[in-house]
Amino acid sequence: MFKKDRTSELPSFYSSYFQKKILITGHTGFKGSWLTLWLNELGADVVGYSLPPNTEPSLYHVINLQDKCKSVFGDIRDREQLKKVFKDEKPEIVFHLAAQPLVRLSYHEPVETYETNVIGTLNVLEAARNCPSVKAFVNITTDKCYENKEIAQGYKENEPMGGHDMYSSSKGCVEVMSSSYRRSFLQKGKPYSMATARAGNVIGGGDWAMDRLIPDCARFINENKPIEIRNPVAVRPWQHVLEPLSGYLTLGAKLLGEDEAEREKCSEGFNFGPREESVLTVAEVAKKVVEYYGQGEVFVHKKDGKEGNLHEANLLMLNIEKAEKVLGWTPAYTANEAIKATVEWYKKFYNGEEMLDFTIGQIQDYQDKICRIKC
Repeated sequence: MFKKDRTSELPSFYSSYFQKKILITGHTGFKGSWLTLWLNELGADVVGYSLPPNTEPSLYHVINLQDKCKSVFGDIRDREQLKKVFKDEKPEIVFHLAAQPLVRLSYHEPVETYETNVIGTLNVLEAARNCPSVKAFVNITTDKCYENKEIAQGYKENEPMGGHDMYSSSKGCVEVMSSSYRRSFLQKGKPYSMATARAGNVIGGGDWAMDRLIPDCARFINENKPIEIRNPVAVRPWQHVLEPLSGYLTLGAKLLGEDEAEREKCSEGFNFGPREESVLTVAEVAKKVVEYYGQGEVFVHKKDGKEGNLHEANLLMLNIEKAEKVLGWTPAYTANEAIKATVEWYKKFYNGEEMLDFTIGQIQDYQDKICRIKC
């Protein structure tokens, strides 16, 4: 656990999780593993419900997360197992991250994408509603839930849901369903308060999923191969994984609070994205990876065949004014800081270093940055 003298300097909402029973779905994934470790270091009692890690290597195993929390392996489409986990564990707050998160995979597995993202989410909401211990629910979706017109301005929380591909549209459905579910069953935060969280393009150490730019760059560099990039002019809002996670923690703490009016005000959708200056092209990011890594070269991989015809958004940004005003949340890292921290993680990993302490150190560094901004 973090040293008390450092933890005491944090904004007060971090103490909301000390000794709280927390259920995280998708805890074996990239974001889920970072969130599980962070909450564990904050003194929470974390239980994870997820499929086993589906990448090799995986952050879950690299940082030995199995020793930091109780893990229950299962599918969110399995209603009976979900009910049993909630009944046995009696969580006070749920962070729902489990999903099929890949755009291109959703073209090949549309049914599985909708079953997991829409019906699976409904299963978790229902399991929580039938569990008296649950007081708060943070439902993680994505910035891709918006009907993307590829305009050069950030989308606000009240703009239309949509999505060109099956992944994006499934998350738009989750947002619509969550709003309906809240109005149907969660009036005035009873039996629990529920909000949705929409994050932008996330980077950070330990992500080995398909089509992830910086992990692919690191792999090419360590195999002494040129870095291939598929869509160099695509524009993304790049943010370190700890940025949206700090937003989820802020939101969760508000939902757990004693003030009923505040809980009601926070039971809505919130965007957690970077500043506008953190919007960079894929080519710019790849070049920065080479700069921070100290080696490597970049070339553009030409699209061809079936894969080359799959639609991928070229521009998508979030407006974060609501999170700043209502939650007091604000980004701490620039794009350069986010990319540098990510590259440092992969360099350590590929050098064969022990990653748990280094990963905890990056969380501490981020918390220190928050303190310099807010405390």
